[in-house]
Amino acid sequence: MAYAEEIRKALSDEVAGIKTAGLFKEERAICAPQDSEIEVQYPIGSAEKRVINMCANNYLGLSSHPDVVAAAHRGLDHRGYGMSSVRFICGTQDIHKELEKKLTEFLGTEDTILFPSCFDANAGVFEAVLTDQDVMIADRLIHASIVDGIRLAKAQQDTFKHSDMKHLEEKLVLHQDKRIRLIITDGAFSMDGDLAKLDKIVELAEKYNAMVFVDEAHTSGYIGKTGRGTAEHFGVMGKIDIISTTLGKALGGASGGCISGRKEVVELCRQRGRPYLFSNAVAPSIVEASMAVLDLISKTTERRDKLEKNTAFWRKALTDAGLIIKPGETAIVPVMLFNAKLSQDFSKDLFAEGIYAVGFFFPVVPKGQARIRTQLSAAHEMHHLEKALDAFVKVGKKYEILGKTKQEIIDRYGM
Repeated sequence: MAYAEEIRKALSDEVAGIKTAGLFKEERAICAPQDSEIEVQYPIGSAEKRVINMCANNYLGLSSHPDVVAAAHRGLDHRGYGMSSVRFICGTQDIHKELEKKLTEFLGTEDTILFPSCFDANAGVFEAVLTDQDVMIADRLIHASIVDGIRLAKAQQDTFKHSDMKHLEEKLVLHQDKRIRLIITDGAFSMDGDLAKLDKIVELAEKYNAMVFVDEAHTSGYIGKTGRGTAEHFGVMGKIDIISTTLGKALGGASGGCISGRKEVVELCRQRGRPYLFSNAVAPSIVEASMAVLDLISKTTERRDKLEKNTAFWRKALTDAGLIIKPGETAIVPVMLFNAKLSQDFSKDLFAEGIYAVGFFFPVVPKGQARIRTQLSAAHEMHHLEKALDAFVKVGKKYEILGKTKQEIIDRYGM
């Protein structure tokens, strides 16, 4: 047989080794709409348990908003279930063009192209735009999807130390012989929750005649005075050459992403972007719902403002409780545990207390940097956060990590 027993055993042993090390990633089945409270089967097939969700990307609490759901129904009723085609053949509807126009206006750019996901957008843009005469200079903590996109491009690859502007400048000087120097960064770094120094990056780009790419997936909708992202927050809207972002987080939580920026860049993505050319178009229901989201958040900043207050409370409360968190101002708040198995045990105990928050460890984060990544939502009320805090304190006491330093936790549990 093609699939020999020795191959099956080798692969099975790998899975068993992951389980033995306490690092096996178990899926949980959510049996309700995405919200601040959800019904979860953990393990799958067990009785459902109602828990507070502290690890979704539902930053504005719009994943199940009635206006968004109603818009999705309109998309189904008026434009059907799916496109059954890629965009350039017969997969482009009028509403796709309408959403692209709305995103362009929202992000303050020249043009926008939709992709099936932000992962696809990041996978397609560099190969479409850059050649072997160019260089990509990326922050070392960029998202995995950007890393994969970089690998597909012919341009030279280089990096700079995380948010280190001096190191970035050295790399820009080094690569002055290249046709295009593209600085690549996340707007908000998804595992740490800190913001890129986008104003400084733009200054260096202007000084050394470079382009700037920013992934705004974790910022679109709530960072910046009106939720336009890191570019708005740092006062550099209109100065970013390429923005990638998602419709799958704050902007509704379904799927779909885009590249937005200079019109020539967008046009090259239409002509050459492989995920765009060879993947079905975004479903009509998602397109309509995404436009409803943009309308909602353009009318008022109420949800963004509530999220900002929730985030400030949560960051201070965890710090005051003696837990170690990554500094920052976003709704991504990592509770650092450093040990992979500890992160899994801590997560299970939180679930027993009615709190759903998943432990992250290598290869999702570097070895020795295991954590519980908590994420705030405008859907959270204060009673949700207070209950979650009580659970973190209770579990923290169990493992004797409250008030402990990083080294003390490592000494006790290892890395």
